[in-house]
Amino acid sequence: MREFGILGINNRIGRYILRHNKRANYPLVDDKVKTALRADAWGVPMPENYFVISSFGDLKKLPQLVSNMHSFVIKPANGSQGNGIVVVSDVLKDEKGWISFRRSSGKIIGMEEVRHHISGILSGLYSLSGLPDTAIIQQKIDMHPVFNDYCYGGIPDVRVIVHAGFPVMSMVRLPTRDSDGKANLHQGAIGAGINLKDGTTRNAVIKNQVVEKHPDTGHLLNGLVIPHWQEVLELAARCYDMVELGYLGVDIVLTPDHGPILLELNARPGLAIQIANQAGLVPRLKKITQDAPPGLTAKERVALSQSWF
Repeated sequence: MREFGILGINNRIGRYILRHNKRANYPLVDDKVKTALRADAWGVPMPENYFVISSFGDLKKLPQLVSNMHSFVIKPANGSQGNGIVVVSDVLKDEKGWISFRRSSGKIIGMEEVRHHISGILSGLYSLSGLPDTAIIQQKIDMHPVFNDYCYGGIPDVRVIVHAGFPVMSMVRLPTRDSDGKANLHQGAIGAGINLKDGTTRNAVIKNQVVEKHPDTGHLLNGLVIPHWQEVLELAARCYDMVELGYLGVDIVLTPDHGPILLELNARPGLAIQIANQAGLVPRLKKITQDAPPGLTAKERVALSQSWF
């Protein structure tokens, strides 16, 4: 592991998270409501938060709040690893006015099931600390057409690891049937490593096993060119300036009309990105620590990372 430069859990925490991430700034990342407010102040595009449910009493208003919506996403404000996220692709009404919801996987669920799920979020079922949480009802983002042959059900996202403001490694996470349409590696989504220089996928894994084709679409996974690649990396680099965390996971989605937008941030990004890229993080992180000059703009940091990695 050491020979291949693989970053392990203990080194990730001890050398990078604890040393480079200010504890006081964690809420800007852990609480998605605060992330959205910070992003708005910095002019960083994110999906719109329609409304927030912070108490069980608010659940009484749910039918009224969603009755005129066409789609939305439910997510815990303090969740992690995609747990607790429900994507509603269509709001359905019958002749009597009863409301039901079609999930991104195609499954139909009723109002009581949605209420029950949000109750779980409020109880802290999906929060990082297990403490009571807040539920966000957020804009559902449409998928960029470049991914039509690479996804099942949901929306892919691009994860970029940023150290001291420099992008060091990236992958795209592609939903599958097994992941229930979620871009979550733990639930069975594909992780495809991306070449930082040109934004092209070069290796793909499902649950740490190398794969060549998408299990649901049959499409070859290597050679996908991520659109707006320079904008993706520059957006990721800007997030370091926005939240002042020196070791950061930035999750970005590509929209059909507005290019890359920030989905969320992670102060404790996972390590599976190394398997997706068939490369270790340690040599890249050391390069930044030893050779990166201070005072560069986000654009200049991206250019230097691309020349190194």
